[in-house]
Amino acid sequence: MNPEVAVKIFEAGKSAGADFVEIFEEETRSSSLGIKSSQIETATAGTEYGIGVRLLYGTEVLYGFTSDDSEESLIKLVKTLAFGRIAGMQNSNDTLDTNGALGTNAAAFEFAPEKRVCDFNAAAYQDPRVLGQAVKQDFLFRADKAARALSPKIAQVGASVTDSCSAITLMNSEGLHLEMTRGRLRVNVNVTATDGTERLTTHEAPGALGGYELLANYSPEDLATECGERVLRMLDAGYIAGGQMPVVMGNGFGGVIFHEACGHPLETESVRRNASPFCGKIGEAIGQPCLTAIDDGTLDGVWGSLKYDDEGTPAQRTTLIENGILKTYMSDRVGAAEVGIALTGSARRESYKYAPVSRMRNTFIAPGKDTLDSMIASVDNGLYAARMAGGSVNPATGEFNFAVDEGYVIRNGKICEPVRGATLIGKGHEIMPRISMVGSDFAMAAGVCGASSGHVPVTVGQPSIKVDQILVGGR
Repeated sequence: MNPEVAVKIFEAGKSAGADFVEIFEEETRSSSLGIKSSQIETATAGTEYGIGVRLLYGTEVLYGFTSDDSEESLIKLVKTLAFGRIAGMQNSNDTLDTNGALGTNAAAFEFAPEKRVCDFNAAAYQDPRVLGQAVKQDFLFRADKAARALSPKIAQVGASVTDSCSAITLMNSEGLHLEMTRGRLRVNVNVTATDGTERLTTHEAPGALGGYELLANYSPEDLATECGERVLRMLDAGYIAGGQMPVVMGNGFGGVIFHEACGHPLETESVRRNASPFCGKIGEAIGQPCLTAIDDGTLDGVWGSLKYDDEGTPAQRTTLIENGILKTYMSDRVGAAEVGIALTGSARRESYKYAPVSRMRNTFIAPGKDTLDSMIASVDNGLYAARMAGGSVNPATGEFNFAVDEGYVIRNGKICEPVRGATLIGKGHEIMPRISMVGSDFAMAAGVCGASSGHVPVTVGQPSIKVDQILVGGR
């Protein structure tokens, strides 16, 4: 983006009465290679380019985007957004001038020194755009071979490696000029087993910031073996009898429940709409003293990290809950202004097609002092949810329903037979006060979160935790 063109866009926006004008220019190259049935199934690659323009009138947001980077097209976009706003206002005194802009008071603009940042380790980066898709093949076929060697019951193996690299220019009418380079790579291994009558599938999908150098960090054999052994255990398991009971939740992806049922309601995007059970509760106890929860965008190389958010605010570590006390929310520019809290560097968007809103980055329950063994020993009859799967949640109420991917009965303080078909049902704000033990075996897992600003890479995490009582659904 030529700064001189950017200034003209700012002038058009300010002339249209906007308090703030922002330009988000993005070019993303992505590729994916996947196998199924021991052969290449998908091979895709592409580049997407576009520019998004945001106008703020106080906390009112107007947003539009285009793939035409000409000055004429961008000025027209600004005028179209502004005209639409005026056309929708009743009893407005604003009028369009002969050039199609609103008003005549354009401000002078001066950019701060340009900042260039890279979210990954550039010195170690092995660029997928240079090396090509063939680099991925060995990883995929090794995973396939390892899983199929486990048992004749392994019916299908799928594996993929997906990468992306984005070049982003972010400018705004306050003088920000930021050039960001972002790169991510994620692998996925899924294994299906059958006993002739039923089929079960499980998967592992780690990811991180960087390029093909990350493939050396993941063993395809280990990922495939972990998936295969898990699905075989669950294939032979019986079904759980449901009911209210204590549950010990495993580390890592177990944090998906906190992410969905508590994390989303702690975003100002929910709070400012009064669509969160945590509205107005900063400073109040919402959990026991053992519970601390954090959203951290600064973790080096971690999947959900970023140096600056999608409004140009530096990423930071945000303590959401400390020793059971709600400390703050995750905020973007609009949410921070409406809710009355500081910016937390949490503004995110999938691409130039979306206006940014407050979103999670790497969100997790912090490690505690308990051990998994002590949690299990404290339960007479309950469930050990060793690994969680997907589910659904209503962010406004915190109501959730999540499947347990790998579960075991706890009986007389011991882990007993495996069980399948379990679901965890509850409300996030009601479950948090029931977390009575927090382990030290912290782990994280990569994921993708969908919300109003599209799908963004996030990380969930936690150590093992004990929930004193939760509704477990069974067959």
